[in-house]
Amino acid sequence: MAKAHTSAHDHVSKFTDRQKKIALIVVATAFVMDLLDSTIVNVAIPSIQADLGASFSSIQWLVAGYLLAFATFLITGGRMGDVFGYKKIFIIGVAGFTVASLLSGLAWSPEVLIFTRILQGASAALMVPQVMSTMQIMYKPKERGAINGLFGALGGLAASLGPVIGGLLIQANLVGLDWRPIFLINVPIGIAALFLAVRFLPEGKSPHPLKLDIIGTFLVVITLSLLVYPLIQGRELDWPIWTFGMLLSAIPAFLVFIWWQRKKDRKDHSALVQPSLFKVKSFGYGLGLNLAFQIAIAGYFLTFGLFTQIGLGFTALEAAFTDLPLAVGITFAMMVFGNTVIPKLGRRAISYGAATIAVGMGIIIATIALFSDSLTGWHFIPGLIVTGVGMGFAFGSLYSAVLNGVDTKHAGSASGTLSAVQQVGGAVGVAIIGVVFFGQLSSGAASHFDDVVPALKDTLTSQHIPAEAQTAIIDGSKTCFVDRAKEKDSSIVPASCTALSSAPGGSPELVTAITDAATDANRINFEYAFRWAIALEVSFLIIVIGLSFLLPKSFVHDDTMIA
Repeated sequence: MAKAHTSAHDHVSKFTDRQKKIALIVVATAFVMDLLDSTIVNVAIPSIQADLGASFSSIQWLVAGYLLAFATFLITGGRMGDVFGYKKIFIIGVAGFTVASLLSGLAWSPEVLIFTRILQGASAALMVPQVMSTMQIMYKPKERGAINGLFGALGGLAASLGPVIGGLLIQANLVGLDWRPIFLINVPIGIAALFLAVRFLPEGKSPHPLKLDIIGTFLVVITLSLLVYPLIQGRELDWPIWTFGMLLSAIPAFLVFIWWQRKKDRKDHSALVQPSLFKVKSFGYGLGLNLAFQIAIAGYFLTFGLFTQIGLGFTALEAAFTDLPLAVGITFAMMVFGNTVIPKLGRRAISYGAATIAVGMGIIIATIALFSDSLTGWHFIPGLIVTGVGMGFAFGSLYSAVLNGVDTKHAGSASGTLSAVQQVGGAVGVAIIGVVFFGQLSSGAASHFDDVVPALKDTLTSQHIPAEAQTAIIDGSKTCFVDRAKEKDSSIVPASCTALSSAPGGSPELVTAITDAATDANRINFEYAFRWAIALEVSFLIIVIGLSFLLPKSFVHDDTMIA
């Protein structure tokens, strides 16, 4: 009897189909909860910024902190399941995620929220690998294709529907909690998952577990911190010399990590990342492809949410429904082509998908240029549907691109490495594209205010304001606008704005004219910043297309492809 509880495979062999389905629902719930939390925060950023006074760098950390913690501890979390038992570590991960969600919902400052988001990510790193491991032990190789497809579809939908669900919760403003329910909603779901996991998940662990690589995990933390911290904080700190020193130091830190992985592999074959995996040519290229793809997609989700809400003034609900066509496009591609066309295309599914996403983004930019000051959510539908279809094609093949050709005995390590790289890509995307986007908002503020000056002059003239007074009003308004754009703490009102608002003789009509001019300038400023972000995202999609040609023409769809 003791032996039955030692091996998870032995224990699950006694499961009925009903028990397997219930267990699958439990782990799928945790899987979706994690994915929703990685994107749901995007639509809540303006509300969080207004409530807690979060700076632009704090906004980036809210997203990147979660992804980095998840990526850093993901493979170690998988190993812990092998060593201590999948069910036990899953329960610990869900419990930690639930507590972190509660703390996030109660956060009283940006710093506290960033900390609890990092705790969420670390807990997800314990929880999610057990999802994959449970799938592997419950289903035979021939059955895993359908299960992988199901989880691929869930992943794409969760990523795109996260902002929609977040917008609905924020708009509902449950008991006056504003953005906080986007985290608090995880609490009852997490508690339910805990009770169900205790009852229905299989016991046991791996009969031949690899050892934990604590030093490897520490080196990953150091390397990623050296890379991401200066990217996010550099702009806010005006790029002191040490930020460039940290970025350069990430290279030797990464080389030390590689050295340790080879040493650890020779010592006990328990390296965090198996060096032998890179003997499969498609594995290395596939990782690079996934990294570039996630950089582009994470950057898009962050900047589009900010553009629609802060730039265009959409409410959270309007922004949420504006994003809905993206989910429609993903669902259409996965349902219509997921089991037929996409598997047959092989590497072309990725290149076609990336190219289609780039076309969709181009349509979005053309829409913004064409309609500009009259933009509504309806205008974005064509571009978002095309982008979603492209994502559907790409999502359906990203795992296959890496795991194709990997020996089944290394499938767990390979899939864990892939998942970690995807999360790193998301964090790096938020950092890199965030630097460009927020930097453009600051640097472009002055010139984009100048774009609205002629209209403001006409309005002031119609109010019979003398030319000299007009010059003073316009100069003061511009200074206030630029200072606001460059202010690192959104809760601080620049002195120039205080002076402008307290100036004597300001009629309601004059205040309205200045406010309207600032609103138009802000929209234009965000439009141009978003264009720069899209240009950078498309450049990473071009890299994805290029790397796709280095992969095998077709993918083997069997038990080597374990998500």
